[in-house]
Amino acid sequence: MYFHWGWLEPVMPVPYVPTLGPVRPGDPLLDLFEAVLEIAGTGRFLPYDKDRRWSDRKAERVLVDAIWHDSIQTLVPTLVERGAGVVKVHVYGDASGSLAAGADLARRLAVVHGAAKARVVWFLGPEQPEAYAQGMGTRVQLKDFTQGPVEAPGVPVHEDKQLQEGAGFAEFAEQMAGDGFAFLHEQMRAGTVGPVLTVLHDGRVAGAIGPMETMADVGGAARLLPQYFGVLPQYRGHGYGRALWRAAMHWGHQHGAAYQLLQTEVDGASDRLCAAEGLASLGFVYQRKA
Repeated sequence: MYFHWGWLEPVMPVPYVPTLGPVRPGDPLLDLFEAVLEIAGTGRFLPYDKDRRWSDRKAERVLVDAIWHDSIQTLVPTLVERGAGVVKVHVYGDASGSLAAGADLARRLAVVHGAAKARVVWFLGPEQPEAYAQGMGTRVQLKDFTQGPVEAPGVPVHEDKQLQEGAGFAEFAEQMAGDGFAFLHEQMRAGTVGPVLTVLHDGRVAGAIGPMETMADVGGAARLLPQYFGVLPQYRGHGYGRALWRAAMHWGHQHGAAYQLLQTEVDGASDRLCAAEGLASLGFVYQRKA
């Protein structure tokens, strides 16, 4: 299966590759699409796949034989082989009926592969009204470190390569489990991830961001990987979130990262913070039940 760039490019408002996620504008998108097809079903990770830091086997694969690709629209289905299974159809195209076609394909493939969930994923460019994305969408944001370091954090931020349980990170992680910190706590205990930045309130962890790690992208540039990021509700409004964010961006700049890509819930706290800190919006990614 080979993609025709003249068909795909006009219907790709966001640089987003199935199973890889958002990529930097200017990356060889056609090569990336072909690469995820080449390893489909092998369980292998591409060397620049951000998810390979969490597992030794890729849990999501493109269903190559079910791809629909023509001059009007491109539908790329994937299967997440984790838990009860999820089929996702990535819809590239703004023709009338494209979303309906993607949803129908997702439902049919979920039955074929015994997946419990069927979803459709679609995209809109950064010029679209963000109100369309509220409640179901994320904004893809780009931080460019070549523009220089960010402003220093306003409160002290600690860099922890090993857990400081006396500061209550375990309790923090439990309270913030919904934001991924329980999983991160397990990885920290296993010593498999980079350092985590924390801010303390009366000697106890009030907020954290991490792990802090970089990875070479398809072109060899260092990319600061996405982090888990959160502040306990009772300590919001103290400037801790902005301090953690700026400390993380400073870490990325100091460790040679060229950029970072993030997906933030539209109009959520992280989304508003990134906008205030001058990140560039690359567009919107939507996902809903098929």
